[in-house]
Amino acid sequence: MILPEVRDPRLVTVRRGGTLTDADHHLLALWAAACAEHVLDLFEREEPTDGRPRAAIDAARAWARGDLAMMDARARGGHAMGAARPLLGPARFAAYAAGQAACVGHVAEHDLGAAAYAIKAAQAASPQDPDAGRRERDWQRDQLPQEVRALVLEDEVRRNAICWSVFDD
Repeated sequence: MILPEVRDPRLVTVRRGGTLTDADHHLLALWAAACAEHVLDLFEREEPTDGRPRAAIDAARAWARGDLAMMDARARGGHAMGAARPLLGPARFAAYAAGQAACVGHVAEHDLGAAAYAIKAAQAASPQDPDAGRRERDWQRDQLPQEVRALVLEDEVRRNAICWSVFDD
């Protein structure tokens, strides 16, 4: 469960009664895609012929550019999550990260889903390394666009407990 029971209006689009601008919504989708792509090789090494997670990441970016309808991006996200279901470990988490990224256009708060699953993928890929998750989290934070940085960092604190506590310092 990565979505809160009570939505933060700063992560709800203006059209739906929140304060999130289209420009910032697009930045969140692009950041989520970068987070997912950073661990995508963990999926592709295990399932090299399954292009669904990569297609989901591409869909997130296409939606952010205005080249793909939100419902089409969301559908590709569902397909990526379908690729994750029969798997275990890093490959599963990486595919879920891609699926979450593609769904950001539908619900902006899926951005942290992509980030959290990517951190879980990194942790699962290096179970003997207690710092693997922290390094992934720090890499993600370095990728945050300045325009949404404070918003995402505050949201990480707010939703850390429902995101497996992967954003802990």
